[in-house]
Amino acid sequence: MRRIGVIALNTFREAVRDRILYLLLFFAGATILLSRLLSLLTVGDRLKVIMDVGLAALSFFGALMAILIGTSLVHKEIDKKTIYTLLSKPLRRIEFLLGKFLGLAVTLLVLLSLMTVFFQAYVLLLGGGMNGRIFLAALYIFLEMVLLTAVAVLFSTFSTPILASLFSLSFFLIGHFSRGLLTLIRKIPAGFSRTGLRILYLILPDLENFNLKTEAVHGLPLPAAWLLTSAAYGLFYTLFILTLAVIIFRRRDFT
Repeated sequence: MRRIGVIALNTFREAVRDRILYLLLFFAGATILLSRLLSLLTVGDRLKVIMDVGLAALSFFGALMAILIGTSLVHKEIDKKTIYTLLSKPLRRIEFLLGKFLGLAVTLLVLLSLMTVFFQAYVLLLGGGMNGRIFLAALYIFLEMVLLTAVAVLFSTFSTPILASLFSLSFFLIGHFSRGLLTLIRKIPAGFSRTGLRILYLILPDLENFNLKTEAVHGLPLPAAWLLTSAAYGLFYTLFILTLAVIIFRRRDFT
């Protein structure tokens, strides 16, 4: 456990020095600020438009952070040949991979917290009040970011950063559109096609489980059972992806 902590701390220190994180942080902040301009061009409650755009910015740029940094975690060590030195020491591959994952997860938590506090302060500045739903929505965005980090780490164990980024981005897009299959399933009569679509939906990720933007913006009820189910979904899916990553990484030959 101590070795995992050391790897996680070194990963955190390395990640916070990556300039791409600050670039994404800047664009996220700029999008939140520009949401005020967008609200002036729309009809309806302007504060709700600002909150909707702001939470969307947290989700989108958080996902990019997880993908772009996560896909380079393992590749950097291989490219710099430091992986040989690390694995020659009493360090198991699972400890190395989990340390990298946890280090990035902590980095993302810090950055998302900064963006969320900035967003809430901006809402207060524009006349809104303290909204605990913003922080709850941000928490579930973080769960999605952790899952995307695991996916990025998985793809980085056997492919280049560019391909791993494309695969991870595809996972993100599919995960947010897969719920549309439920509408299609309800419209198709019972039979082989309906069964096939239902199986496909069960296989594909459903990242809409972490999307609380509509409920947070419009003050809709958030059943505790649904929140717990979504959190459990994220936890078990992340563990499953990490298990696959460990299995692939253990079998990879670095000699």
